Amino acid sequence: MPNYLEYLYKEIHSVVLATTDENNNPITCVIDMMLADKEGLYFLTAKGKALYERLSKNENISLTGFKGDDTMSSKSINIRAKAMEVGSDLLSEIFCKNTYMNDIYPNIESRKSLTVFKIYEGDGEFFDLSVRPIFRESFSFGKQQKKTTGYFITESCIACSKCVMICPQNCIKLENKKASIGQNNCLHCGSCMNVCYSNAIKRVL
Repeated sequence: MPNYLEYLYKEIHSVVLATTDENNNPITCVIDMMLADKEGLYFLTAKGKALYERLSKNENISLTGFKGDDTMSSKSINIRAKAMEVGSDLLSEIFCKNTYMNDIYPNIESRKSLTVFKIYEGDGEFFDLSVRPIFRESFSFGKQQKKTTGYFITESCIACSKCVMICPQNCIKLENKKASIGQNNCLHCGSCMNVCYSNAIKRVL
């Protein structure tokens, strides 16, 4: 499996980050991923910002990164995770690897308000619309277990092939009198479940 955290940092970089306010309402902002390693992702913010307050009160975040000239050339990564403050030790490395930050915070004094957060545990999905059929892959990092989601065909399948014919990505195959779904190519549209005569298709959230 590719290192999607590294891809998010190097290839996408700017993401939409979602946190919650004191009333548990979602708030989004655009923020840059500054570093990545096997343990997680790193970003920074100033302690005077509202984002810092929200992160201090609730470590649960979600983010979406997108790359592409248009929808049909797009690649995206979605992550649900936890973020914790790790302080200023990584600031020098961040400014070295993300040199544009020197224009925003040009001297040591202006950087004293900055602190680094680590996205240390979560799960996510890579979604690629630039290939045919589409490609998706789930992943996890930290102590989070990888989740299995999507549509699955059970032993109740009667091999009627209705699902095979309706699948927009042609990712359902009929072999040995049973249909199966290519999970990495499924749109999760639910068309197959809607036409199944025997209620053999189940959705796992």
